[in-house]
Amino acid sequence: MRLKDKVAIITGASRGLGKAIAESFAREGALIAVCSRTNEIFTVADQIKTTCSSCYAGKLDVANYNEVKEFVEAVHRKFGRIDILVNNAAILGERTSIGDYPIDVWEKVININLNGVFYFTHEVVKYMMTQGNGSIIMVSSSVGRKGRARWGAYAVSKFGVEGLVQVLADELKDTGIRVNSVNPGPLATKMRKQAYPNEDQSKLKKPEEIVDIFIYLASDESNGITGMQFDAQDFKLNEIKK
Repeated sequence: MRLKDKVAIITGASRGLGKAIAESFAREGALIAVCSRTNEIFTVADQIKTTCSSCYAGKLDVANYNEVKEFVEAVHRKFGRIDILVNNAAILGERTSIGDYPIDVWEKVININLNGVFYFTHEVVKYMMTQGNGSIIMVSSSVGRKGRARWGAYAVSKFGVEGLVQVLADELKDTGIRVNSVNPGPLATKMRKQAYPNEDQSKLKKPEEIVDIFIYLASDESNGITGMQFDAQDFKLNEIKK
């Protein structure tokens, strides 16, 4: 119960990594708030309620500031505080060259993957400042740390997220709020299948196999850890504790 009674928001939690994080946080005793752009999120919330005392769900577009603001306010009204934010919601977009990249797809990817992260962080950090503590975890990517051809808006959005981590960590270093990024690495998910349609996913880790780093960063064990980049598939808690 490493997250007992902590209130956690996880975006993009209807499937894949977001769902796995929400389920693992619930098992660790957190009070959960999840959102997604699909109705699947309500089914996920019902499943999570079997392992934790409360799970609040909302269907929303993370690229819509007003919807994000309303959701965060509703979570705070329900639970009275917000201790953890996991900015997970993202889309892949097109795997094509910059010169051929469709303008409408570019704008959609940036709006969801970067602006959506900013919107949630902008609203949540206000409550964390009042509390004097909190943990913001950004889901990043290897292509957001070293650019590669034909990753387009997805890579650029993740570079932006990494920049946001650094700016926030510096701004909040004396507030008790920590901000870190996690690169999940290759996982057996629908987004990965979209990016690599011919890949054998049976050889990849499942999302639930790499949630330890998220639990660590969400828990009090990571107090004082901020502005850092983590790679989920290389994470070993016993090495951190040494």
